[in-house]
Amino acid sequence: MQTVTTIGLDIAKSVFQVHGVDAAGQVVIRRQLKRRYVLAFFQKLSRCLVGIEACASSHHWSRELQALGHTVRLMPPAYVKPYVKRQKNDATDAEAICEAVTRANMRFVPTKTPEQQSGLVLHRTRHLFIRQQTSVINAIRAHLAEFGIVAPVGRRGVEELLIVVADPNDKRVPEIARACLSAFGAQLRRMKEQILEFDRLITAWHRSNEMSMRLDEAPGVGPVLATAVVATVADPKVFRSGRNFSAWIGLVPKQHSSGGKDRLGSISKQGDRYLRGLFVAGALAVIRYAKIYGTKHRPWLAALLARRPTKVAAIALANKIARMVWAMMAKGERYKEPVALAA
Repeated sequence: MQTVTTIGLDIAKSVFQVHGVDAAGQVVIRRQLKRRYVLAFFQKLSRCLVGIEACASSHHWSRELQALGHTVRLMPPAYVKPYVKRQKNDATDAEAICEAVTRANMRFVPTKTPEQQSGLVLHRTRHLFIRQQTSVINAIRAHLAEFGIVAPVGRRGVEELLIVVADPNDKRVPEIARACLSAFGAQLRRMKEQILEFDRLITAWHRSNEMSMRLDEAPGVGPVLATAVVATVADPKVFRSGRNFSAWIGLVPKQHSSGGKDRLGSISKQGDRYLRGLFVAGALAVIRYAKIYGTKHRPWLAALLARRPTKVAAIALANKIARMVWAMMAKGERYKEPVALAA
């Protein structure tokens, strides 16, 4: 049998598809593998290039195959899709992966370490609990509004509603509704405790990571954003510049240029929505601080706020913060406060 040089591996939960070619591009292997046979199959192969779509469990399989001596390249599924021929199935997907991984201009995703993936699990879990907490609060407000009971927005308003629910002498709430809303209240208290525990875990992870502590020095960057960036970006040097990093997050204008004319719109909103939201939240925090204490040491921000709405300025500042974060990660630098120009 000819020597396999390149393999496209379409991964799934139970059934994996393998498409292997030799140095001349001739198909050598085209078969399905059960999950329990995957590692044994690759152990018998000579060292080769393996392409995998960067999807669920891809980082795990990348680490496993690299441990066997193979060279593994992860690729965004959107960049593999153009190589799929006609009908989509596991076999054509594996063939497309095998072809895409050999392209010189293909963009690859660095393999994350178990520590980085653990950090992402922590962030995703915390974010899920926060969304569920918001859903429970909205349900409490909506159900009580049906009985004519409303409260101001914010944490204090929710506490006022929970006091009404806990009061058995308040006859505005029927007993059946009170039982349901009491369950919501108990669930809300448990969620708040769990979110605080997640915050403590993020702080501990942040303090144990040198890169995360360094990023915390930049304006608008706190433990949550710093740890999220460190956990998400396996290798900052895959981005050629800070602008590329910002574009990857989705903080640069969307282009629709043609005929030599540049047409720029709103931000692209591509990439990681969670990470982008954290950068914007950090920028808004900087702006709130600047409005209270002044912007003498940030003339660029002062000029921007003078001519643009706050939210537009926040996007521009988030873009700037993202570029600073990339420079600190890629070049190993610490944050340097800009020197204000003399009047």
